[in-house]
Amino acid sequence: MLRNIHLLFFTTFLISINAQTTITGFTPEQTNKQLQLEKSFEEKLNAANLDEWMQKMAAEPHWVGTEFGEENAKWIKSQFESWGYDAKIETYHILFPYPTERVLELTGPNQYKAKLTAVPVEGDPFTAQGEALLPSYNAFSIDGDVEAELVFVNYGIPKDYEELEKLGISVEGKIVIAKYQGSWRGIKPKLAAEKGAIGCIIYSDPEDDGYGQGDVYPKGAYKNKTGVQRGSVMDMPTYPGDVLTPGYGATKDVKRLDRKDAPTITKIPVLPISYEDALPLLSSLEGTVAPDSWRGGLPITYHIGPGPAKVHLKLTFDWKLVPAHNVIATLKGTEYPDQWVVRGNHHDAWVHGANDPISGMVALMEEARAIGELAKKGQKPKRTLVFCAWDAEEPGLIGSTEWVEDHKKELQEKVVAYINTDGNGRGFLGAGGSHSLQAMVSEVANTVVDPQTKVSVKERRIAANMVNSGDDSFELYALGSGSDYTPFIQHAGIAALNIGFGGENGGGEYHTIYDTYPHYKRFKDPEFAYGVALANTAGLITLRLANADVIPLNFSQWHTIVSGYLTEIINETEQMRKDVLKHNKMVDNKYFQLAADPTKNVKSPIKKDLIPYIDFSPLQNQLVFLNETISEFEKINTASLTSKMKIELNKNLMKAEHMLTSEKGLPRRPWFKHQIYAPGFYTGYGVKTLPGVREAIEQKDWKEAQEQIEILTATFHSFNTFLMEMNNNIK
Repeated sequence: MLRNIHLLFFTTFLISINAQTTITGFTPEQTNKQLQLEKSFEEKLNAANLDEWMQKMAAEPHWVGTEFGEENAKWIKSQFESWGYDAKIETYHILFPYPTERVLELTGPNQYKAKLTAVPVEGDPFTAQGEALLPSYNAFSIDGDVEAELVFVNYGIPKDYEELEKLGISVEGKIVIAKYQGSWRGIKPKLAAEKGAIGCIIYSDPEDDGYGQGDVYPKGAYKNKTGVQRGSVMDMPTYPGDVLTPGYGATKDVKRLDRKDAPTITKIPVLPISYEDALPLLSSLEGTVAPDSWRGGLPITYHIGPGPAKVHLKLTFDWKLVPAHNVIATLKGTEYPDQWVVRGNHHDAWVHGANDPISGMVALMEEARAIGELAKKGQKPKRTLVFCAWDAEEPGLIGSTEWVEDHKKELQEKVVAYINTDGNGRGFLGAGGSHSLQAMVSEVANTVVDPQTKVSVKERRIAANMVNSGDDSFELYALGSGSDYTPFIQHAGIAALNIGFGGENGGGEYHTIYDTYPHYKRFKDPEFAYGVALANTAGLITLRLANADVIPLNFSQWHTIVSGYLTEIINETEQMRKDVLKHNKMVDNKYFQLAADPTKNVKSPIKKDLIPYIDFSPLQNQLVFLNETISEFEKINTASLTSKMKIELNKNLMKAEHMLTSEKGLPRRPWFKHQIYAPGFYTGYGVKTLPGVREAIEQKDWKEAQEQIEILTATFHSFNTFLMEMNNNIK
């Protein structure tokens, strides 16, 4: 099977060479050299290496601060050194809470003590490692000992609290129970605290993540009744990284915040539980029956409460500084050593982490090994390659963030782009990132073969888009947060990508004790064919960025997409206006009272404030000016430029993404500098494009919306001036 995979890649590459005469950023002559190099690279990829390395790295639990985690880091370093890289370990000292006491009890009207333990399963010895397994908890919950009535809040996102308000239900002084999914987990305790709750419980409902999706582990891939998703609830939309050192590296002796002053630690205690432990709690609730859209897969009638269910939640943690070991491996470029292409994946996990993150880590290592072999034979990259294995990603993107904060100035001067991977599985290519890189990524995706269908991964991606949404384009998704690209693009203003495969691999193991090698081999990518596809895709992107005569950025596609974001905001604002007018009319005509069931306690809504007309014309005008400037830039024949002119052009292109940032940052979270992409304040991982403007409008803060329009207009103006200067210098 593995031999067939190699032959498949080889055959397809020959086809791509014959069909392709130029690639973005390369002259025709250099295109031929690059394609021959890529052919040699693909031939060296070996799925057996990924299999072997996963078995080694996922053999024991290895969350940040563990001995096995450090052993993995040292072993990764030695592997890179054997492949010809200069490798080192950069260690940061970060705050990490370990759970010492976890108590959840139903105290009335019935009695139940939550088990808070996942059971081992037959055929997977890794799940039976007992006390070596990390207890299920949410990192960066505060310590707490609270008891109160329970309220079911669905997913615990803003629209759910709007529904509770309609129903006249308050969570003030209560403990809430929310389902996983719907938003990033950290938003649930954040919003609950804002609404006055004193504690938060999060569970995986079987309809979303359990037997409602398919057979449960070990029969199938999905979450069994005792499985619990661990994860951080750090307020990462405020800032990621070490909670005590915001904006600067967590080196050994650096000045740190007092823990009580750290704004990204939760305000209330929060605990994740299984659906086995959730069932007695939810079945003890009475009061209003939950709306249809709130009901899950448990064999009960879902009630909201409050009460009569009453719960006691007690949590304590050992708050201590632990070492986070980043592996940094460098292969010096032959022509442009001070221009870096950075490639990264994290190596820490909540437990064994076979899928998250080791499946991505072994793909990164295989592409680095193949590139190292080529370098030993004289085919070294023109630009410096920096391969990074991050630690402490799981508790809050800490290892990568501390490294970027510690080296920010140098990285802004030298890094061409950052390419990130994380977990990987069978299925479709997912690619997100800076839209100036879209054309180059599209070209690469058109040359990589899908192991199952034998067409390009681009063609298969488009086919899936057409079937699911009717869209036949290949477009990078915008980056929110959730992995190690965040500090690069959104803090330092460095162009970034995030890529991986998935969609056909069974889920349920995420952040549980069941994310093991046996689970991965059965349900994710049994032959590591998609691991090879990931190594191939990321490797080709890395090599093209490393060797391009002119850094392959395309601003016309960027402009089209960004203009679309603005159109979305304008249309959504107009729809908000129409919705408010309709709502107020229904209030005036007493439609809500007339349509309501008189036997149910439903609060009659009041009229809403009218939506003012917002002047978007400054942004629209700047985008028109930008389009003209970009059109002039695209006309330039970069192949005709002298070497000196290309060097100068590349130095400027490296600054392009940074021009889309504002040093002041976003409102209430200045760490996030990028004006085009950011995680949402109430979505966490989910992206908000043109975030300053969009979120101000969503929060109906019209003064802030106008201020953010001015800031974004200035950003577009600066970007336009920057491109005009590049055009003039070339001419």
